[in-house]
Amino acid sequence: METSCGLVLVNGDLVLLLRYPQGHWGFPKGHVEDTDASPHDTALRELREETGIDDAKVIGSWSQTTQYTHSRRGVEREKQVHWFPAKTKTFDVVLSHEHTDHMWVEIDEAVDWITFPAEKEVLRGARQILGL
Repeated sequence: METSCGLVLVNGDLVLLLRYPQGHWGFPKGHVEDTDASPHDTALRELREETGIDDAKVIGSWSQTTQYTHSRRGVEREKQVHWFPAKTKTFDVVLSHEHTDHMWVEIDEAVDWITFPAEKEVLRGARQILGL
């Protein structure tokens, strides 16, 4: 099973969403690498790589895991993503080649933009921890 880690990143009362090349909107996330010391480190590294944001802090000990099947090069693969709430003071985003757009949106609007139901549930859970 593939494992990734991601963040529900907020700045004030706004949450960061990224648009993936396939057209869906979601949170920053990426695969665990051997050099990552922890799942938090994976999520923060991926955030830096995908957005240039390097001041994020994971908040509390809450996490949520989602699982799904996806197809890569015609092969079905199981994937799990460990999600963590985080805060930043940075609004400037420098997108990597992995994404086509980004937006900071109010939490209530984010649910309408997020494509996958499992990530909508992650937002609902993280929202309480983030006090929004």
